[in-house]
Amino acid sequence: MRFLPLAPKGLFRCWPCRYDRIRSRLNDCDGEGTLVENEKVQRATGQDAVPTYSWYALGVLVLVYMLNFIDRQILSILANDIKADLGLTDADLGFLYGTAFAVFYALFGIPLGRLADSWHRVRLMTIGLTLWSAMTALSGFARNGATLTIARIGVGVGEATASPSAYSLISDYFPARLRATALAIYSSGLYIGGGLSLLIGALVVEQWNAAYPGGGPLNLVGWQAAFLVVGIPGILLAIWVVSLREPVRGALEGKPTPPDPAPFKGFFAEMLTVIPPFTLIGAAKRGSAALLINLAVAAVSLFVAYVLTIVLGTGSGVISTISNEWLFLAVGYYAVFCWAASLRHRDLPAFKLIWGSPAFLATVVGYSAVAFMSYATSYWAAPFAERVFEVPKSELGFLIGAPAAVAGFLGVILGGRVADYLQERFESGRVWIVLFGLLAPVVPMILAFTAESSAVFYIFAFVAQFCGSSALGGAGAITQTLVLPRMRATATATFFLGTTLIGLALGPYLAGYVSSQTGDDLGTGVLATFVIIPIGLIALLYAIKSVPEALRTVEARAAEAGERAS
Repeated sequence: MRFLPLAPKGLFRCWPCRYDRIRSRLNDCDGEGTLVENEKVQRATGQDAVPTYSWYALGVLVLVYMLNFIDRQILSILANDIKADLGLTDADLGFLYGTAFAVFYALFGIPLGRLADSWHRVRLMTIGLTLWSAMTALSGFARNGATLTIARIGVGVGEATASPSAYSLISDYFPARLRATALAIYSSGLYIGGGLSLLIGALVVEQWNAAYPGGGPLNLVGWQAAFLVVGIPGILLAIWVVSLREPVRGALEGKPTPPDPAPFKGFFAEMLTVIPPFTLIGAAKRGSAALLINLAVAAVSLFVAYVLTIVLGTGSGVISTISNEWLFLAVGYYAVFCWAASLRHRDLPAFKLIWGSPAFLATVVGYSAVAFMSYATSYWAAPFAERVFEVPKSELGFLIGAPAAVAGFLGVILGGRVADYLQERFESGRVWIVLFGLLAPVVPMILAFTAESSAVFYIFAFVAQFCGSSALGGAGAITQTLVLPRMRATATATFFLGTTLIGLALGPYLAGYVSSQTGDDLGTGVLATFVIIPIGLIALLYAIKSVPEALRTVEARAAEAGERAS
């Protein structure tokens, strides 16, 4: 977008913006740089051409998501080095990758999702990108597990801005008929970034350690340098991201949503409903009964965490002195309850379409089961191969990282396209793809993590990644179409609650915990994640039955809950 020089009073004036050569010019731009739709955009039908700018913006968002997962996933290729240097266990490594990151990613994703529904989504993503990149770079200065835990928490908070903003933006850049495809393309950044993290991490560690065997500048070793190498570029990428145009919410459906005059008021109110102990204040405002229920849920959550700690234990070494897997999870689940209860009080239509919709929840739980296995597999694949087959990191980067990127990219793109194809022919077409993503990886995972040769492992790890990645585009599209346009970022935050608090927080930790209990047998640990399959299967079979009716009644259920007609 081009601006005239500052007017005498310091106000911006906008040149008319071209949305695309195929479409007519947009009428104007507001002072926030938000595109104001013209009649053609308002009347857009499912068969209209997609503007070129939408594809350009999607490409930038893919780059952001790639860096998101490079920064998140690089811990995989560095795991064995970190374990040796900091004296950690596999359970600790699972905690660092999963729980420490996931709980704060989930908690802050809720208010940040709310902010993405009411504020400038491009700016919010830019701030988050800067934060998580800086915290990734700071991970390179960690000297113990406690410092690394704090840095991972910071990465989680920053990354919580990305997908709620991106999902909402994509839903306003693309019509419904291409939404699963567009979300699948965006989601491909997950797998490309995850694969590149292994390549980059392996290269940096081996080159750095070869050049500085006793530690390099600032006494940093290879794994610390790797964090700096992947963290710093994100700060530069943020300059590009902030230039993206902000589309009008709901314009493609002919339901343009006016800007929220006080977006941060809702954000801070949301913070008070989800961050303990301020959640008690929010509950008290709703009455004594709500406060008593809130206290009861908090007490039960802490009690369950205490029992699980006694029975199963927690991390070891430095990490265990500041953290506890079960305490983190208890706080996370309690905070989610507080937020859902508050949402019901403040925005009943959104609550009814999200938490009050069995079809929505079944979809989230079903895909979370896919994520439970997928996160464990992608994180532990490189450490498993390094230990069992004793291959160098450079080989792992090329033979696990590169194929994983290709497999994930192909799986999520083809899965999203097939999901859209099936949805045009069957009312539950997209759910069937999620079900495929749950069941298809089972046999390849067994063959990979019981393999006796590295070649067999590489082949079946590729197949498992391809199959598991196919579910994401369809699952994301289902949750977006089960709510109104103004609720999309909040729905996305809820969707990612499942993938984080069920999939990411528990899957990698369970694999690491079982490994720690079985003599560092990572193969047994990863295959132990199959315990989630029955839960996911039941949820998805229910979703196949319930999603069609839920899709047909979105507006009716919202109106019944008090939604005003636009």
